[in-house]
Amino acid sequence: MSFAGAATTVEFEIVGPPRAPVVLALGGISADRHVCGGWWSRVAGTERALDTTTHRVLGVDFLDGGRGSDGRPERTVTTHDQAEAIAAVLDELGIDRLRAVVGASYGGMVALAFAERYPDRVERLVAIGAAHQAHPMATARRIIQRRIVELGLDTGRPREALAISRELAMTTYRSDAEFERRFAGGDITSIDCYLRHHGDKFARRFAPERFLALSLSSDLHVVDPARIGVPATLVAAERDAVVPRSQLEDLAHHLAAPCRLVDLPSIHGHDAFLTDTESLSHLLRRALAGD
Repeated sequence: MSFAGAATTVEFEIVGPPRAPVVLALGGISADRHVCGGWWSRVAGTERALDTTTHRVLGVDFLDGGRGSDGRPERTVTTHDQAEAIAAVLDELGIDRLRAVVGASYGGMVALAFAERYPDRVERLVAIGAAHQAHPMATARRIIQRRIVELGLDTGRPREALAISRELAMTTYRSDAEFERRFAGGDITSIDCYLRHHGDKFARRFAPERFLALSLSSDLHVVDPARIGVPATLVAAERDAVVPRSQLEDLAHHLAAPCRLVDLPSIHGHDAFLTDTESLSHLLRRALAGD
């Protein structure tokens, strides 16, 4: 389904019994509105952590700023823009208040922005691998990734550039320990094939302008923790090179509402919310129950 407002169309999907409480689930920049049976199918669905027998699970497609004549985004999009678009979807659906908003990576940034701007519209916040602002090193890496894509646009090779940019991103989404285990012996061909697989897969389904918009949006993200008066659970993935635990400690210290900072043991790093779903599901059940 879609909602058109303020010259913007927001695609969304909601799954679960009518009139059941609603959980909004938001993923990384490559996630879409298809949460159940889609990008988080092992977490959301019948009798899963986000249980569609007792809740409705709402997913949305992020705004991306459109496509300009040069292949770049027409306009800048912030995490607060995403929050406003989500609020408009809730209005369209007649949903006054969410039981919870659960966000991971970029979706966690949007969840924090939503809780800051609309504290009366959400009962509980769960942010996984997301802080109140981007870490400078994460920003530095994303700047390089965007430059690669922009070079591809300027030279007529945008898809190849997007794939290479994603390959670079994979070295931060996954941990050193995982690479060491996965590629014991350091076989160059295996590492190269792994990176190319993920780069090509991303470039087949993602537009350069969308990547540029959402990557920049990640770096522009800033919220004031003191203005977030929603009970929160912050999840720190072990070995996360994108959002270090120290950032989440700082966020937890300054939030204006009760907060729990919990650790997600993982060898995978930032992508643990996609790979370590059994452990994450346990944490989510506790968080949604208020434990």
